[in-house]
Amino acid sequence: MDGAGGLSSVDPSARTDALLARCAQHGFALAGVAEARASDRADAFRAWIAAGKQGGMAYLAEELERRTDPRLLVPGAVSVLCVADRYADGRPDRRIPGFGRIARYARGEDYHVVIRARLEALAAELLRAYPEHRFRVCVDTAPLLEREHAERAGLGRIGKHTLLIGSGGAGSWLLLGAIVSTLAFAPRRADGLPVGADAADPCGGCTRCIDACPTGAITPWSVDASRCVSALTIEERGAVDASFAGRTGDWLFGCDDCQEACPHSQPTRRSRAAGVHEAYRPGGAAAMPLLEVLAWDDEAYERARFNEVLRRADLSMWRRNAALAAGSALRSGETPESLRAELRAALAALALDPSADGPVRDAARAALRAGGIEF
Repeated sequence: MDGAGGLSSVDPSARTDALLARCAQHGFALAGVAEARASDRADAFRAWIAAGKQGGMAYLAEELERRTDPRLLVPGAVSVLCVADRYADGRPDRRIPGFGRIARYARGEDYHVVIRARLEALAAELLRAYPEHRFRVCVDTAPLLEREHAERAGLGRIGKHTLLIGSGGAGSWLLLGAIVSTLAFAPRRADGLPVGADAADPCGGCTRCIDACPTGAITPWSVDASRCVSALTIEERGAVDASFAGRTGDWLFGCDDCQEACPHSQPTRRSRAAGVHEAYRPGGAAAMPLLEVLAWDDEAYERARFNEVLRRADLSMWRRNAALAAGSALRSGETPESLRAELRAALAALALDPSADGPVRDAARAALRAGGIEF
C-alpha cells in the first residue's frame, strides 16, 4: 500500500486510511488516531498519586510530566495511533471449590509481546517511508496514559471501573497499545463519530462494578490500587494487609470481578461477533488448586512454565495469594468440609514454617483468622 494512497502519501488523511487498513491487517480489534496533546485529567491523576492510590505501583508516580503529555515523551509528537486487542468475550468461568483463578488477560500469550511485535513492524514500515520522523511503540510499560488517548481516538469510553469499554460490543476485555508519532496523521475515531465528539456515557446510573468489587476499591471513575485485588495480587511485592484475607475471592493472579459484573462485558450475540484474538485463548490453566500452590517450592514454580506476565508475581507472591484465596474458601459455604480441613491444615503448617517468607506466613495466619480460626 504505497504511493499516493499509501503510508507514504503526502496527504495526512490518506496516510490515516492506509495506517488503519494496516492495523486491520494486523488483526487489531479496534484502531484510531488522536492528536498528541496533554491529558485533560492531569490534575486528577496527580491528586490520585498524592493520595497514595497507586498502591504498590510506585512507578506511576515517576515521570509525571511525561506521563501526562506525549509531546514530552516524544518531542515533536503530533499524533497517537491507538490500537486494541480483545482477549475475552465474558463467558463465565467454571468455579471449582479450592481452586484459585487467573485473570483472563493472563491466560494466553504475553500481550506485551503479541501487541509490540505488530506495532514495531508497523513502526518500521513508517520509519522506512519517513526516516526523519520518530515512531515510539508503547505497550503498557511506557509512561503514557493509554486509556485516555484511546478514548480520544474513539476506541471506547472509560467506565466507572476506569477500564475502557470498547465500541462495537467489545466490552472492557481489551488490551491497548499505541504509537506516538512526530508524523502528522489525520485524527480518526474508531467509532465513526466526528473528531472531538464525546460518545455516550457508557455507565449512566449503573454501579454494578462498584457493588461487585470485593474490597471496596472502586468509586466512580477511580480505583484505589492499594485495595484492588488485581493490584494486590500482581503489583504488591511484600505483605498484604491482613484485612484483605478472605476478601480476595478465588483470585490467585489478577481479578475480573468488575468486568464480570459490567453489562457491557457480558457474553452476547454481539460480543461474540466482535471476536477474540487467537493469541489470548487460554494456553495453560485458568485456575489452579490452592493446596498445590501453597506447597510450591522453587522447582514447582519453574515447572509451571509461566510467561512473563504471570512471572510478574514471584514464588512468594503466588503462595501469599494462594493463602489469601484459601481464607475466602474457608469462608465460603460451597467449600466441602473435607477440603476445608485440608486447607486449614496447610495454612497452619505454612504459618509455622520458618523457611517460608514473612508475607506468606502472615497471609496464612490472616486466612485462618478469616476462616474463624484463632492462630
